[in-house]
Amino acid sequence: MRRIYEPFAYDGAARQACSWDLPTGDWQDLQGDETAEFAIIGGGYTGLSAALHLAQAGAQGVMVLEAESPGWGASGRNGGFCCMGGAKADDAALARRFGQQAAQDFHDAQREAIDLVAQILDTHGIDAQTHSDGEVILAHRPGAVKGLKEEAAHLKARGVGSTFIPRGDLAKHGMAGPQFHGALHVPIGFALNPGKYAQGLAHAAQNAGADIRAHTPVRGIRRKNGLYILTTPKGRVTAKRLILATNGYSSDDLPGWLRARYMPVQSNIIVTRALSPDELNAQGWTTDLMAYDSRVLLHYFRLMPDGRFLFGMRGGVGAAPHDQARMHARIRKDFHRMFPAWADVETPDFWSGLACLSRGLTPYAGPIGDWHNAWAGLAYHGNGVAMGTYTGAILAKLALGNAPARHPAIMQAPLARFPLGRYRRLLLAASYRWYGMLDGR
Repeated sequence: MRRIYEPFAYDGAARQACSWDLPTGDWQDLQGDETAEFAIIGGGYTGLSAALHLAQAGAQGVMVLEAESPGWGASGRNGGFCCMGGAKADDAALARRFGQQAAQDFHDAQREAIDLVAQILDTHGIDAQTHSDGEVILAHRPGAVKGLKEEAAHLKARGVGSTFIPRGDLAKHGMAGPQFHGALHVPIGFALNPGKYAQGLAHAAQNAGADIRAHTPVRGIRRKNGLYILTTPKGRVTAKRLILATNGYSSDDLPGWLRARYMPVQSNIIVTRALSPDELNAQGWTTDLMAYDSRVLLHYFRLMPDGRFLFGMRGGVGAAPHDQARMHARIRKDFHRMFPAWADVETPDFWSGLACLSRGLTPYAGPIGDWHNAWAGLAYHGNGVAMGTYTGAILAKLALGNAPARHPAIMQAPLARFPLGRYRRLLLAASYRWYGMLDGR
């Protein structure tokens, strides 16, 4: 496989101290040769959602091929933010590139994506430890306050009510912090336990009739007589239709069309031990709202129902053990600066995972080049809980030969290749330095 990071990023070591339990189930690996009507590569939110929607529509022969176990990748190690997002480009940039109507259509899709996750949780009785009435964006410096007020006006034009909270009122909303100069509360979305959601989604798909194979990495894809032959370590699958759902854990040669069309980026998370009421009050952070700051290289954080505090950030160009140690030190430093009352609080859990960017900074759900009956979904820019689930539903419709109820033009834009090919992660180093200067770290 042709991946752009060191092996550490793709083995179990990077998630060894992850807070979320991996989904468990009666999942067999593939042994020998089998056939499928629909072969789905990847058992994260996108692949499992596609499998669920296919099976619920009555499709037969739906097989998910997962290299490890369902939810092992980003779907089982993210921050649990089911919220608006999916593109890194802002609405103004999207409107310039695609037009106002397309930007509105994509905005509506983001809201529908959140509703879809809520519907799946409710329909299948998944207890994912949900909380938070939407999300809050915090101005990390005085100059960012104007941007939050402009965002509030922009959201109002999109039909979304939001509330601006001035700095003097942050404490009474349970959002005190020395670096926060105001906040914008957007009451859309909720937080969840991503591992429990992946577990529930996997079992829902299996109960609907999907065949989930774990520990079955696909090593090669070959086309023959209009069919797809997928090679795994212990066998092969011959399928009529193919869905690729590997996102940041993709490989440049599976298939070759994917080469340099995606950029995996590392996201890092620490989680504290349970904090006491006195500790929470000492810092002044008692809200359970999902939160992130206004930096381009943002920090994201939330107080979880069990009293532990999750704090995450992007960063890291290398993925060897010493790089992981360096990121651990860096995230602790930022955590201490932003929440100084908790400087001595233990953070026993620390892990990293791979999110995924596209060169156009928009998600993709569409065909794999000129391949017949083959589709891919990827590049959620760190917001894959809702958008990955939604993309899976779109891919299921496409694989059934049906038009999705909504398939935003922004998500159909062809994926352009990044420069530098297999060495493209070097672009991140310059980008991180530049954005760090803009953020005024």
